[in-house]
Amino acid sequence: MSRPAVGIFLLLFIFLTQHTVAQLSGSRSSNPRSSIYTINKKYTSFGISINALNYFGDLAPKDDILSTNLNLTRAGFGLFASKRLGPKFSARVSLNWGRLKGDDFKSADPNDELARYRYVRNLQFRNDIKELSVVGVFDFVENLATYRSRKEVVPYIFAGVAVFHHNPKAMVPDEDVNNGNSLFSNAGEWVDLASFRTEGVSYKKVQFAIPFGLGFRFKLKERWDLAFEVGYRYLFFDYIDDVSNDFVDLGSLSGDLARALSDRSREVTAVESGKTRQTGVIPNLMESYVSPFDGNTYTTIAGYGRDAKDNIRGNNSDNDIYVMTGFHISYILQNSRFKRAKFR
Repeated sequence: MSRPAVGIFLLLFIFLTQHTVAQLSGSRSSNPRSSIYTINKKYTSFGISINALNYFGDLAPKDDILSTNLNLTRAGFGLFASKRLGPKFSARVSLNWGRLKGDDFKSADPNDELARYRYVRNLQFRNDIKELSVVGVFDFVENLATYRSRKEVVPYIFAGVAVFHHNPKAMVPDEDVNNGNSLFSNAGEWVDLASFRTEGVSYKKVQFAIPFGLGFRFKLKERWDLAFEVGYRYLFFDYIDDVSNDFVDLGSLSGDLARALSDRSREVTAVESGKTRQTGVIPNLMESYVSPFDGNTYTTIAGYGRDAKDNIRGNNSDNDIYVMTGFHISYILQNSRFKRAKFR
């Protein structure tokens, strides 16, 4: 984690700690019954979330675990149910859908020497995420009474486990530069990258993740809450963008389209926008080799499109990460065990 990121998290921690102390110091009750958290004070809430999804990985603007392109932020939606288990603890189950996106043409600065390699690489993807998560939520401000007495503002953190389905896709280019610039009949379609094994490896579309993050919950009305939350998903693999290792011998791939999706460095235009790439940045040094797999000759830009030293397609030293940032609105169901006190 970079130093600025560490500083931000430390400032947030200090703020939350101070806020917690201030809340607790003013929340003590003289009623001894309110200092005991009983089963009739537990409650359940249901809600929806509107999220923004960002991706941190091999197609990020910089070779940094916290680098992302905000212009490629995509929307997501979710449903969740939460059960209050104690004065500070809740359990939450969520079902989320959202899209991740990455594009070397839009993210890599060709004038940045460190990013120029990725600009020439010219890879892109989108990935629709379907996620089921179970997390524990810890409030920094306790509530020993019923939901009616919860605080107006409550900072919290959460962590848990998630399982998700993903399927990275890329858009088919117009021309096959490896085959005499012939045209692809399905140009413009989004195709599943996993089936083409662009780096010669297979990966599963169902994966596990560790969700964790922090948020602030605001009391709107007696039974309505609004929360703002930032949640990271730590992944156990590096192919959410279909990029992780080195280029492979083009002859080892299964067909012209697989080769075109594996090495896009020779494409003149950006696939989605149709804009002309900065050809002055793209090296003129070309290499030709005969593949031992199919006996054909392939021509690539030096450093790309073949299994050779330093022909790096991705960085497998760090797994990918995605982030959900959003607003959650929830409605509290009254516990049947709880009854409002009657006054005569």
